[in-house]
Amino acid sequence: MATDPSYAPNEFFDTDGKTIIGMDIDLARALGGVLGLKVQPTQVVFDSILPGLASGRYDVGMSSFTDTKEREKQVDFVTYYSAGTSFMTRGEDGAEIATLADLCGHTVAVETGTTQQTDAGDQSGRCTAAGKPKVTVQNYDDQNGANLALTSGRAEVSMADSPVADYQAKLSGGKIRIVGKPYGTAPYGIAVPKNSGLAAPLRAAMAKLIDDGSYAKILDRWGVRDGAISDPRLNGAAG
Repeated sequence: MATDPSYAPNEFFDTDGKTIIGMDIDLARALGGVLGLKVQPTQVVFDSILPGLASGRYDVGMSSFTDTKEREKQVDFVTYYSAGTSFMTRGEDGAEIATLADLCGHTVAVETGTTQQTDAGDQSGRCTAAGKPKVTVQNYDDQNGANLALTSGRAEVSMADSPVADYQAKLSGGKIRIVGKPYGTAPYGIAVPKNSGLAAPLRAAMAKLIDDGSYAKILDRWGVRDGAISDPRLNGAAG
């Protein structure tokens, strides 16, 4: 299973620096138990996972992927969670950002290949079209790099999925602050190769975990119950 372990609490390295843990990993192992399969998390750069699935290099990708219509052209998704995007700034002296429109003129750190990268780039175009300063978008291979850019002062704002941003803010000791409200709530999806036949059994297994309470216990373990869903879907992107 391909995953990018830089997105705590969903997928990240344990204190040994080798073992990948997190909400997605626990869910994947529980799904494997239902299906009688052994799950082996493998570290992969985020924006290489979907192409790797499409080429047949990986069997499954579980890395906090937002299920979008564009991504559904490459892979099939089984939805399992719901999250929006949150803005992060530095401690008490950070920029005050409430909406995407407030990013005009600011430097924003994002992880390459994420919906946040797309959103920041699209907003920059809207800023310049309105005669405002562009958004300077800094792209990083993983979320850890984007977080470091923020706390070190190279960027004024960072963006991440709401449970990830909340977790980072709690761990930062006041260095990172959540501002504004989450936007763009959308489903997470487990990604599998297009028309592989894997999506239907994964969906059935996820439904079983939801029904028997295992799903809720895993989300509670990682403090992310707010994004729980009740009905996993195949290719459930809105629009």
